[in-house]
Amino acid sequence: MAISCTCIIILTLVPLVFVDITTDAGTHKLSALDEEANAMLSISKELWSNQYNNVSNRCNWPGVNCNKAGSITLLSPPIPRNFTDEFSTQICLLKLNFSVFQNLVHLDLSEIGLCEFPKLSGLKKLQHLNLSYNTFEGELPFTLLENLTQLLVLDLSANRFFGSIPLIFGQMSSLTHMNLSNNLLIDKVPFTLTNLTHLLVLDLSNNYISGTIPQELSKLERLVMLDLSGNSFNGSIPLILGQMSSLTHMKLSNNLLVGEVPFTLPNLIQLLVLDLSQNKLSGFIPHEIGKLTNLLTFDLSSNFLSAPIPEQIGYLKRLTSLHLHSDLLSGFIPREIGKLTNLVTLNLSSNSLSGLIPEQIGYLTHLEVLTIGSNRIDGCIPKEIEHLLHLKVLDLSSNAISGVIPYSLFIHSSYIDLSNNRLSGSIPSQIGNVSYLDLRYNNLSIKNTKELESLIPFCYICCNRFLDNDEYYDWDDQLDDHHNKHFGRSLVLVIIVVCITISLGSVGIGICIFRARHHDKLENKATKNGDLFSIWNYDGQIAFEDIIEATENFDIRYCIGTGAYGSVYEARLPSGKTVALKKLHKTESENPSYYKSFCNEVEVLTEIRHRNIIRLYGYCLHNRCMFLVYEYLERGSLFCILADEMEAQELKWSKRVNIIKGTAYALAHMHHHCPSPIVHRDVSSNNVLLNSELEACVSDFGTARLLDPDSSNQTLLVGTYGYIAPELAYTMSVTTKCDVYSFGVVALETMMGHHPGEFMSIMSKPSTQQLLVKDVLDPRIPLPKSQKDMKDVVHVVKLALACLSSDPKSRPSMQDVANEFSVSKASMNSSFFDVSIYQLMH
Repeated sequence: MAISCTCIIILTLVPLVFVDITTDAGTHKLSALDEEANAMLSISKELWSNQYNNVSNRCNWPGVNCNKAGSITLLSPPIPRNFTDEFSTQICLLKLNFSVFQNLVHLDLSEIGLCEFPKLSGLKKLQHLNLSYNTFEGELPFTLLENLTQLLVLDLSANRFFGSIPLIFGQMSSLTHMNLSNNLLIDKVPFTLTNLTHLLVLDLSNNYISGTIPQELSKLERLVMLDLSGNSFNGSIPLILGQMSSLTHMKLSNNLLVGEVPFTLPNLIQLLVLDLSQNKLSGFIPHEIGKLTNLLTFDLSSNFLSAPIPEQIGYLKRLTSLHLHSDLLSGFIPREIGKLTNLVTLNLSSNSLSGLIPEQIGYLTHLEVLTIGSNRIDGCIPKEIEHLLHLKVLDLSSNAISGVIPYSLFIHSSYIDLSNNRLSGSIPSQIGNVSYLDLRYNNLSIKNTKELESLIPFCYICCNRFLDNDEYYDWDDQLDDHHNKHFGRSLVLVIIVVCITISLGSVGIGICIFRARHHDKLENKATKNGDLFSIWNYDGQIAFEDIIEATENFDIRYCIGTGAYGSVYEARLPSGKTVALKKLHKTESENPSYYKSFCNEVEVLTEIRHRNIIRLYGYCLHNRCMFLVYEYLERGSLFCILADEMEAQELKWSKRVNIIKGTAYALAHMHHHCPSPIVHRDVSSNNVLLNSELEACVSDFGTARLLDPDSSNQTLLVGTYGYIAPELAYTMSVTTKCDVYSFGVVALETMMGHHPGEFMSIMSKPSTQQLLVKDVLDPRIPLPKSQKDMKDVVHVVKLALACLSSDPKSRPSMQDVANEFSVSKASMNSSFFDVSIYQLMH
């Protein structure tokens, strides 16, 4: 049969295509609307669900707008929900060509999973382009963007672009919003960006951009938001930035900026957010800061700022969040702080503040978080604190506060840390909704310890004057030792000699032999200007004196936490190196069991070398002065980060998975790659520490144990409540599977954002197993969006549930768990949003 008309239509997963119609009469081009219809048909299967395949009705599809002529002006496909491996690959391989959409004004392809940058040539009317949260790699594709002369909004954030910001970006003169954050960009900010005089938002945060902040940015007079945080900018903050009078948000945190806070910044009276935290700024807080009366968030934390907090801070009456922690601030807490009646978060911890907590603190009736720990505050807790009805987190630890604890604190707060003070009196039997309570190292009379420990998941009340188990702790003697600043040099010299001598005998014959073998090799490691410590060649004289000076003889203001067997101090040595010191408390050093635990930690850590296990630099073992010298991990414990609302939001899913992975690798190394298997016995989120890159290190080996294959390995019950394997309640025999169980708790806690105790108690119930994985995840961060994050999160939850098996034999080994992180993940049989707990348990 003769065919007079042939129609060729090519529809593949790769390019959007054009349709050619060939007839006997010749070739006729399709109309612009027909081309749009064919283009929409070819992508409907991938970017819209199957129900949207009627292109004649395309203007009514979700995420599609048209003009009166029926030509598409907006494309914003809904985020696909059926993210299978096959689907993700199809999306990634799409080579989209939007050139046919000549009237397109708004194009949003964010969070889809594209790998190939779409073709956008000819889109002369395009004003809004959002390609964020995809998987684009390579240098920024300026040639594909250079003809978009009408573009107002450009968002390429959260991809994998690297290299420099192209100079040609400065020619996109119509831009009002530029967001290149969360990529891998390097080099300096190109001077051409200052040509973008219509710019309202410039976000270059979380890259690797270096150099000084260009003074020319002040030419962007319309700029409302400037975010350069999370880069490597150095030098001082340009004074001329104080002329950018339209700014409402200035974020320069987490860089390498030095110098003083510019006195010109208070001229930015429109500011709502000012964040200069995590830099190296020095000097004082300008008194003129009181001009910023619109400020909502003010963060100068983690710098080297000194001098008192200015009284003018009281003028910032709209302030909801004030972070001045981890600086060198001194003087009193100004009573004017009581004027900040809208405050929700107040963090003044880790400074040198002294005097009383002002009674005006009671005016802050919206306050939810109050942190003044690690200062020199004395006096009583003001009774006005009972007016803080919304207070959830209270940390007054490591001060010199005395008097009784107001009962009202226990009514509303869920996190209370009053440790390392001089508090007296008793505590009520009714403790409200408290889930974390730390009252260690006070003079309290506590008669209901067992009841409290059973009611509160994290309860630390040891080392008080009177406990119901007749324990007596002479805190006054400890304070006398603590404040003795004139440690005689002759006494120091004696201790040095004794430390060196006793340390050799404390850690056993094996260490002595190893030391002898490595003495010559490592003898020169300890130098005054370099790394002062070596586990095998510990230069007692140099290190000891530096430690005494760096901590002012273990002054309480350098204390950053307490563990089961001692307090931890931060010490910045003359070389510039910062270390963590774990010092056994005086009375505990006289207890043979505590002394044994301390020596045990030395012995265990000398057996281990692994990137995910805390590094031991040195030690001093003597009943007058016993301490371990560790590497310092800036971010603290996983528990504390999860307990902090803001820090927890920083832990995105990929970070959480990496933390769990690092913990698994550490435990696998201990169990399977040491000469004798080592069981930690106290794996908990408190003992997983994080460095500046949020990588995990397992710490606190005071209860760790080397397994003897020729013994029964019977043990006393140790560990943290809520993490202890159930079989230890009746067998008392320690195995590596005990750590596996604890790891499962930590893994689930990391995914859920809180301790999974309630979930674990009902885990076996059918109703619980029908829960969807997405419904038990930490609600403080968005659900995972990329295919990789979805698979990783499901995989971690599945591993955690396997580790929590009540039968130790059914639990995987830590080597099995570590291996699971090293192999590629199998495809999910169903959508992430439909995965249930039951599916992962069976």
